[in-house]
Amino acid sequence: MQLITISHLKQIVQHTGLDHFLRQNLADLEAAFGRWNDFHKSPRHATHYPQGVIELMPCADDNFYSFKYVNGHPKNTAQGQLSIIALGMLADASNGFPLMLSEMTLLTAIRTATTTALGAKYLARPNSRHLAMIGTGAQAEFQLQAIRQVLPIERVSFFDTDPEAMKKFSRNMDGLVDLQPCQSIEQAIADSDMIITATAARQHNRLLKPGMIDPGCHIHAMGGDCPGKTELDPALLAECKVVVEYLPQSLAEGEIQLAKQTPVYAELWELVNGSKPGRQDSRELTLFDSVGFALEDFVILQLVYRLARNLGIGEEVELVPSPVDPKDLYRVLVSP
Repeated sequence: MQLITISHLKQIVQHTGLDHFLRQNLADLEAAFGRWNDFHKSPRHATHYPQGVIELMPCADDNFYSFKYVNGHPKNTAQGQLSIIALGMLADASNGFPLMLSEMTLLTAIRTATTTALGAKYLARPNSRHLAMIGTGAQAEFQLQAIRQVLPIERVSFFDTDPEAMKKFSRNMDGLVDLQPCQSIEQAIADSDMIITATAARQHNRLLKPGMIDPGCHIHAMGGDCPGKTELDPALLAECKVVVEYLPQSLAEGEIQLAKQTPVYAELWELVNGSKPGRQDSRELTLFDSVGFALEDFVILQLVYRLARNLGIGEEVELVPSPVDPKDLYRVLVSP
């Protein structure tokens, strides 16, 4: 079985180039959503604690099976720890044998960002140049890098309640686009073409309300990703064309958990395969209520597996016994 560590992943991305890696992930993701009905799907299995959540996220087609272990502990950062960490596995569905065990903390950040970009491809105005970001934590740089693959972003206005997070984002993205740090949400979203909300507080927030958003804006809400955690005023949803990834999961975890009567226009796959049109005019408000779905992990794990094999990167580890007699497992343990 192949093991992909942080070091291996850095080698893969540096060899391919971050932009190329993002574009390849985006293309693979779009192709996967386009064959939505080929997948065995289910909502993630979540175990909730007062301090956070630990989840298992499975997805499979007839050839491969994947799952991800991931947590969400927002208070970790105050102790100098990541709030989200993840591990992923890809297996051969024909015999159940694991093919790869991989880091997925970085990969989750990347696949989350490419999902944002895929939604924006269908829901944002194609000439969108001004991006507003509410929340500049660990996800922020990945979001901007991915969005730039599909939209001609020239200006980013941003706000975070943590000034150090804003400084970090400015430092990392310096020279990429025109960066405008702001003192409030209202200042950041003024005249924006697209808004990304990516906050971590596990509570029902009202970051955006009716009347705050300019006509034609596209909102990508990704911070509402578990029960009891939302970012938008439910009344705003009624003004938007709402798209989700996987409705059974979004009803429990997304922005629509507080507005279950809000009409959901489509799941993302319906836009990708042409069943329904995305944005239809330049003034409609669109909202991608994104909670993160296991198909996105499945896709990026396959990409890493393919690139690792082609580039000869990774480590072969013996985590599955290979007895001479498959009925004599005991011999593996006691033999010299």
